[in-house]
Amino acid sequence: MGVLISDEILNASGMTASEFQVEVAVMLFQTDKLTLGQASDLAQLDRFEFQNVLATRNIPIYSYDIEDFNLDMKNLKELGRL
Repeated sequence: MGVLISDEILNASGMTASEFQVEVAVMLFQTDKLTLGQASDLAQLDRFEFQNVLATRNIPIYSYDIEDFNLDMKNLKELGRL
């Protein structure tokens, strides 16, 4: 399925079609709607190029929440490293 963006909307955004695709891909990745690979494909960039776009915007590639931290702490304690 393709999505058609009218020239009017594209012109109003002040972006090229490829810039618009990147913006949509970044937004969908940032809101956890697409994986890194899916967003890269949507942006029509290879994964490293898309990661660079995210880095320039200070958008982390991985989310690390309190549950991840607690699990890491538990594992480190079990390994005797804490």
